[in-house]
Order: sequence, then C-alpha cells, then structure tokens
Amino acid sequence: MHLAYPAVLAALLFCTGLYGVLARRNAILVLMSVELMLNAVNLNLVAFDVWLRDAVHAGQALTLFTIAIAAAEIGIGLAIVLMVYRNRGTSDIDKLRDTAEGAHSADEAAEPAPAEKAEATA
Repeated sequence: MHLAYPAVLAALLFCTGLYGVLARRNAILVLMSVELMLNAVNLNLVAFDVWLRDAVHAGQALTLFTIAIAAAEIGIGLAIVLMVYRNRGTSDIDKLRDTAEGAHSADEAAEPAPAEKAEATA
C-alpha cells in the first residue's frame, strides 16, 4: 500500500474539520469538527506506523491514546454545551459571546449610579 493514499485522505479530513471549526456557529458542530481533525491525525499515525514497519507499533499506541483523549474531550465538551444551552437557551457560539458581553453591560445599566441612589432616597 502506498503512503500517499491515506495521507491525502487524512489531509482532506483535517481540512474539512478545520473548515468546520472556523465556519460553524453551533457548538456541537464545532466539537464534531474537532473530532474529525483528531481522526485525521489517527489515520496518519496508523498509516506511518504501517509504512515504517515499526516493531513496537508506536503509531498504533499513540492512536489509542488519542482516542481516549478524544472520548474524554467529547464527554466534557457535551456536558459544557448542555449546561450552556440550559442556562442561555442557545448553543450558537456568536450569540453566547454577545450574551456574555450584553449581560455584563445590562447589569451596569440596570443598577443606578450612586448619585442617582442618593437623589432617590432624599
């Protein structure tokens, strides 16, 4: 087997995942794109392990480690996305950023200045 075939496929998968991370607005789709990028790296690790004919199979061992890290990342990432969705009502990344900035400025606008508090009590 030639090394070029899995390397080109991995490059296409990685570029697709990178596009998904940069272009998507939904947090779940961004997590899926990160997983696609990790799978492209796993494909490269296994392909180079087979090509080099390593007796230790270090590429496959690193692939198992990457799969374990990816599983933990998805578990924690989905828990965070679900908590944010319950609190904010959306998983849109741009709206979450706007809501965080807007909530801080809305709290300042809702609370009157100290001079206004003194006038109101007098």
